[in-house]
Amino acid sequence: MIPILLLAGCSKKEVTEVEAPAPVQVTAVTQDTIRRTVAGDGVLFPRNQASIMPKIAAPVQRFLVQRGDHVKEGQLLAVLEARDLGAGAAESRAQVAQAEANLRSTQSATVPENLVKAQTDVDTAKQTDDAAARLLENRKKLNEQGALARRLVDDAQVAYAQAHGAYLSAVEHLRTLQNVGQGEQIKTAEAQVEAARSHLQSSQAQVSYSQITSPISGVIAERPLYAGEMATPGAPLLTVMDISKVVARVNVPQDQAVTIKVGHPATITQPGGGEPLQGTVTIVSPATDAATTTIQVWIEINNPGEVLKPGTSVHAVIATETIKAATVIPVAAILPGEEGGPAVLVITEDKVAHRRAVKLGVREGDKVQVLLGARPGEEVVTVGGIGLDDKAKVRIVVPGAPEDPEDEPAEPDAKPSPTKKDEKKKDK
Repeated sequence: MIPILLLAGCSKKEVTEVEAPAPVQVTAVTQDTIRRTVAGDGVLFPRNQASIMPKIAAPVQRFLVQRGDHVKEGQLLAVLEARDLGAGAAESRAQVAQAEANLRSTQSATVPENLVKAQTDVDTAKQTDDAAARLLENRKKLNEQGALARRLVDDAQVAYAQAHGAYLSAVEHLRTLQNVGQGEQIKTAEAQVEAARSHLQSSQAQVSYSQITSPISGVIAERPLYAGEMATPGAPLLTVMDISKVVARVNVPQDQAVTIKVGHPATITQPGGGEPLQGTVTIVSPATDAATTTIQVWIEINNPGEVLKPGTSVHAVIATETIKAATVIPVAAILPGEEGGPAVLVITEDKVAHRRAVKLGVREGDKVQVLLGARPGEEVVTVGGIGLDDKAKVRIVVPGAPEDPEDEPAEPDAKPSPTKKDEKKKDK
């Protein structure tokens, strides 16, 4: 009888020492959209910026804007002292009037007068030439008749030659005035008018440089001078920023930048928190920064309310590819430190964990794509899988739900509670 009791006691002890199922949390393998992303850090810059520099050196007469003021393109921002330039413009205007009067005089009086005089000289020379020719002819006849000495014929010949030469010279002078002189004089007068007008335009431009206007619409970011101080060329007088949109200049590794294209969407976050903002890639630098071996990518972001400030550090995530209906599991389901590569624990219907190697693809946030090793609908362990053996029995725990008492193992040393019959025997 005693051996039988001892055997029964040993069997009971072995049953109580059976290991209890391990509690685990699981999630289903799903199909979801996942994106291939490239991340990088950068700094915000304004969409457009203009450092307004004066073209003349002059004291600031007055400013019409303050830092933080919003301005429109072409709006007057400041006025420089320019009374001396105004006087120069008035002098140039008078020179234009003088040159135009000279042109009118040349066209209406000087040229016609010269032509009349030249024509008169031609007529006079023609008459003198004709008279000398007739005198020479008469003396030749008288000489032939023996009534006149040869010397007088020679004198008439010389006089005719001189008169004829003077006539030809007068004709040539008239032709020159008609063909060349008149046009050249008018052109000279016209050129003087153009030179005077150009000088006036230059003077007026100098005056206009005293009016400082904004080349873009935006907000005044810098105004280093005060009224009365000297504005000089080459030194910014005002800085206008257009921050209706901002540009994040992000540096990404060159091996990842090859997948980034203009037009790719991006998500921008600030270190201090806040809602993520959406942007679009507008520029991918064609060159690598030799100092950092990174490539700069520009991402343009809408800035309603101008809440984003230039100079702020940001983190950007650029989506270079979107994969639809991908097999996806949480990153927490991947067992860490596996020598044979990544693996997961798949739970079958009999609540047994099976270790299975997986091939991973794209990772985005807290989810990762599975290329091989898991199928949609299967359940994988997300919590409690570390140290769990292959084909181990498990107990699935739902976070936040009360535990089922039936799933709790009995304590090895627990004793059954006494019944009423046992209490009566004890009293006897």
